[in-house]
Amino acid sequence: MNALQERLGYRFHGDRLLKAALTHPSFAAEHRAEHYQRLEFLGDAVLELVASRFLYDGYPGADEGELTRLRAERVREESLAQAARRLALGAHIRLSAGEARCHGADKPSILSDVLEAIIGAMYLDGGLEVAEAFVRREILSQEPPAAARDAKSQLQEELQKSGRFPEYEMVASEGPPHAPVFTYRVRIDGAVVGEGRGASKQAAQQAAAKNALESGGWAGGA
Repeated sequence: MNALQERLGYRFHGDRLLKAALTHPSFAAEHRAEHYQRLEFLGDAVLELVASRFLYDGYPGADEGELTRLRAERVREESLAQAARRLALGAHIRLSAGEARCHGADKPSILSDVLEAIIGAMYLDGGLEVAEAFVRREILSQEPPAAARDAKSQLQEELQKSGRFPEYEMVASEGPPHAPVFTYRVRIDGAVVGEGRGASKQAAQQAAAKNALESGGWAGGA
């Protein structure tokens, strides 16, 4: 516990909250112990708040849709599991024998749940400032893994290497108002490199970016 708290950068006033945050429901059922689900619920809310403020301040030109997309990347299961592995949380998770045999300590779903529970425990033990510092340092300041980045993010990152940027244009809007279908194209240096359709503008842009990535047309001017 001491080594873990060193890695977390915070020392709890007692061990109850941290132990609960590290306890899987399967272990709790066998040992009548407190498990992490309530702390996970709280930690998820704290994470959303801190991530929202971090992105609001860091991306002053981004609209609501862009901020939502960026937040989703950073709080997705893959991003949280990556941070949990970096902190070696798996070695401290209390699991039932059956769950341990199934390598539960390395399951992304369990790792992400435990990390959120630790955030909730920090919030209860030390307040929002403590939890926020941890979230910013261990999650928000880290590059999300490739699996957590959506097509638009991946395309933009690839293009930025050569100083280029994608431009999205809507070319069609069909269907009734309650069930529209949008068509978007993505252009790079004026050339169309991808096209996609979706039930929202954001979904259509994602589809166009995915089409560009799959076709490889975006790499033509690299």
